[in-house]
Amino acid sequence: MFTVERPDVERVLRDYGIPETLRDFSELQRYHYERYDPDSREVRLILRLTLEGSAPLVLRFKNEEDVTQALLESQCRFAQTLRENGIPTPRQYRAEGCFTRWYRIGGYEVLAAPEGQITVTDAAAAEQTGALLARTHRIAETLDLHVENRVLFDPFAENDLFDVEGFRSVGPALSGEDKVLFDRILAKYDAVMDRLAPLRQAPRYAVQGDISDCNLYRTPSGEIGLFDFNRCGDNVLFCDAVMQALFEARLMDYPEELGPEREPRILAAFWRGYRSQRSVSPEEERLLPALCAVIRAFWSMDIRWREDSLLNAHENGDLPTVRRRLRETWRHLSALP
Repeated sequence: MFTVERPDVERVLRDYGIPETLRDFSELQRYHYERYDPDSREVRLILRLTLEGSAPLVLRFKNEEDVTQALLESQCRFAQTLRENGIPTPRQYRAEGCFTRWYRIGGYEVLAAPEGQITVTDAAAAEQTGALLARTHRIAETLDLHVENRVLFDPFAENDLFDVEGFRSVGPALSGEDKVLFDRILAKYDAVMDRLAPLRQAPRYAVQGDISDCNLYRTPSGEIGLFDFNRCGDNVLFCDAVMQALFEARLMDYPEELGPEREPRILAAFWRGYRSQRSVSPEEERLLPALCAVIRAFWSMDIRWREDSLLNAHENGDLPTVRRRLRETWRHLSALP
């Protein structure tokens, strides 16, 4: 297993010209590649560094099959450009002009990248988050910023929010009225995606790509800031906004007082904030219900991840739950004219 000792961390700090004395460090995140392949040399490790007389730093070590130094450099450069244009993001440090640097530690070859202050994350108000996202979009569009990387929330590719292919996989086992409804759902889905076709051709720009509660923080002045540009890449800005809005409304922690109206209230606040900083075109407004319907209809949690998801029910032979999930999917899509 990849292990980092104190002298390794201190060497990185020296190379990046960070003069403060290291007090201690701890792991924030580790991906255990060796659990799946004992011979793996891939690494994803994030450390939190406590320094004497200075704010904490985050130090990332990476060596993953789909991550190159050029990609990490472009992600860091995008984060730094946002910072230079008024978006609160952690400071990016350079060694010999680069944000990243190769090290050999404990027999592993790894890329290291330190970045600046991370404060305790506070649950961001949806309106502030929407405004923050819109500001990042406006900067990326105005400066023509790009990062060549697959993002989590591209509605025209495999993504982390909705799962059409998982839904399709249950089709061969269905029969009778269930198969009729399944076919009707896919026909409606194809029609809705045809309606969304103009978005496929829209320009793509760099986005942070994963605005979740664990990737937001509050600055001492109360602003919302962004960190973790690990999933930064190019996306259609409107699509990124829609999918981030639904993530905000459905997958974060919420105060109990929001009650059953949580999702519409969060969405309304998010879009109010977004539109305060960046306009949405009439065509995008027209397509908004269709894109939201597709995401809700094939929501990954309901298709794959919940205990009573469609795929789990199908695998367990739980036909009543399969039928309930089919009806829920159809309800979201059939509401569209």
